Amino acid sequence: MSSLSHLYGAATELRNYLYDRGLLRQRRLSHPVISVGNLSVGGSGKTPFVALLGELLKSRNVSFDVLSRGYGRCTRGVLAVDPNGSPDDFGDEPLLLARRLACPVIVGESRYQAGLFAEKRSPRLHILDDGFQHRSLARDCDIVLLTPDDLRDRLLPEGRLREPLTSLRRADAVVLAAQTECNQLPVSGDRIWTIRRGIFIANPPRKPVVFCGIARPQNFLDQLRQSGIRESATQFFRDHHKYSDQDIRGLIRLREETHSAGFVTTEKDAINLGLRLSQLDGVAIAQLTMELDQPDAALDTIFRIIQARRAAS
Repeated sequence: MSSLSHLYGAATELRNYLYDRGLLRQRRLSHPVISVGNLSVGGSGKTPFVALLGELLKSRNVSFDVLSRGYGRCTRGVLAVDPNGSPDDFGDEPLLLARRLACPVIVGESRYQAGLFAEKRSPRLHILDDGFQHRSLARDCDIVLLTPDDLRDRLLPEGRLREPLTSLRRADAVVLAAQTECNQLPVSGDRIWTIRRGIFIANPPRKPVVFCGIARPQNFLDQLRQSGIRESATQFFRDHHKYSDQDIRGLIRLREETHSAGFVTTEKDAINLGLRLSQLDGVAIAQLTMELDQPDAALDTIFRIIQARRAAS
């Protein structure tokens, strides 16, 4: 491990120690907070899992909102996401969740202030998006998504991990892809949940140009291939990429050069394309899906943890 990663790890360990001992303050909202987070920088499936969790809560008639930082937005302060708005105002993933879940989504640099804003409007349970490292806001249940890549990765800046695997000890549940080997994890038993990832595309074009601006584009490409879609060409951009007219011209040129029938991209990219989406004829939008094994048991566990933590606070 590099000296920079050692320094980063030491700083992370100190910060967690101060929170664990109560030397750094956590602020608590009036209503329960379920945190969905990860250990690595991007690409673990937090947004699809928040959408899945939201649908499960809806099945129990539980009212909820989503609290998010709103990464990539050009605005500041606490804002309620307008589903018809722009990713420049709210961020692409909060906008995606607001459209898919039809629930209140609040963005803010301070998730505590975002939660206060939400509770003034309509008190309800909160889902804290990307919250595992946001320890200044107390949570009642900590869910952490882990990818197979995380198991062999290293700490920043040498790798992509924001925290070491040992930090999973403070998680209430760790979510893994089915059939992932997890012998080295500091958690076991009913604290490990499994998910199955999928992809849904209505009428995909034959041999499309596949493009996206997400954290782990190769995983998206692998999912497409597993579903029987073989690309004619690929174009990958940085995560949360904001598309320009030049990008559109380049994609159209790539389609013409490869004689492709159209394009395939992700929901998040469709949001970042905005009105430019209409300039790409024959574009199919892939919806990333998740299925949780034993979802009712998982939801019961969440409610039990919340009840116990609220009673103890």
